[in-house]
Amino acid sequence: MGTRKYFGTDGVRGRVGQEPITPEFVMRLGHATGMSLVTRHELPAGERPAVLIGKDTRISGYMLEAALEAGFSSAGVDVMLAGPIPTPAVAYLTRALRLQAGVVISASHNPFYDNGIKFFSAGGLKLPDAVEAEIEALLEDGMSCVESARLGRAQRIDDAAGRYIEFCKSTFPNELDLRGLKIALDCAHGAAYHIAPKVFHELGAEVVSAGVSPDGFNINDGVGATSPERLRQTVLAQSADVGIALDGDGDRLIMVDCQGEIFDGDKLLYVIAAARKTRERNAEAAGGVVGTLMSNLGLEHAIERLGLPFARAKVGDRYVLELLHEKGWRIGGESSGHIICLDCHTTGDAIISALQVLAALRGSDQTLAQACADLVFYPQRLLNVRVNPGFGWQSDAGISAACANAKTQLGEHGRVLLRPSGTEPLLRVMVEGRDEALVERLSREIANAVEAAAAWISRTP
Repeated sequence: MGTRKYFGTDGVRGRVGQEPITPEFVMRLGHATGMSLVTRHELPAGERPAVLIGKDTRISGYMLEAALEAGFSSAGVDVMLAGPIPTPAVAYLTRALRLQAGVVISASHNPFYDNGIKFFSAGGLKLPDAVEAEIEALLEDGMSCVESARLGRAQRIDDAAGRYIEFCKSTFPNELDLRGLKIALDCAHGAAYHIAPKVFHELGAEVVSAGVSPDGFNINDGVGATSPERLRQTVLAQSADVGIALDGDGDRLIMVDCQGEIFDGDKLLYVIAAARKTRERNAEAAGGVVGTLMSNLGLEHAIERLGLPFARAKVGDRYVLELLHEKGWRIGGESSGHIICLDCHTTGDAIISALQVLAALRGSDQTLAQACADLVFYPQRLLNVRVNPGFGWQSDAGISAACANAKTQLGEHGRVLLRPSGTEPLLRVMVEGRDEALVERLSREIANAVEAAAAWISRTP
């Protein structure tokens, strides 16, 4: 993807009250996006383009929702307000209601003081690069207002949650149910707080819910997919059969088994892939599996033992989705818990992914641990080193030497990856291999080389 001034890998995101997450900018963003929609969509005479706006439970959502509504209306675009619903619900409803775009106000797994705006196309997909570039160009043109007779209208959708609940349930096999299963569910005080418990309960499970009391400030605060230890304790205390943790906008999934073991996105992706392979008549029909550069080497080897091809995308569910479409495959994901099942939905969806895992377990009469018995993870160490923005680590001789030494010692049974953070001034150092002590030592040696180079750059006039 080309350079963007405002758009990152998943929309526009930042600290509330600081550019670009201010009421003034978000109103301009709504206007620019609206003008793009008016230009690109030819509708019958007298009809206006329409967008759906959903949000998570952050206190700033009220303010940004109003700003977006004003921006779209000023461009002559109608707005449908869904209130707090998960990100994948916006993707589904945009497609189901035949709207021209969907907008989500959320900063996903970030704390409450951050927020962001991300978009879906009419087909429920992330916006193409070209459309994002067009919106950024329109932002530079300034904001205007159509004549009063052409202003967009706004209305609330009262049954948005109910529609999405039924959609989620439709992805679970008709011949299966969740009766007799006790589920501990953590919704992170986020957008799925009033939706996820109903989905699992209506499929027959006994649900013990946590993280379902949002107050505008507690989203992701020690709960949810980014803090699975809380769920692990609940599973053990409640003697639950399985635990399910979502993040604030409902697109990340982490699970816990009855023994308290935490299962990340890599493990859950394997469970889904193995079930899909068993269900298909041959490996070619099952397709392949897409992971990322951060996916554990053990996952790659286990997928290949299933007879399925494995490919790595850049980090970010956007890139996983792009590679899935490129290869014509159906499932992929990240260790962080973004899992995409294109035979169920157009985007990553934590509730639907959890249902696919549960369907695999119910269909095979296995526990999570049993389903992952053939999956052996390699020790992996990830260190974050603070650097100056734009730090040219690729050309530093000391860093290159440390990486070359690590690759030589690891051989074909390990990996080294250096990756700048997309949101913070950090360089992420990842080392993976069979020997945990060696992995720990080599990761520290590379991190030390990065710290030394960064410090030298900082001292240079």
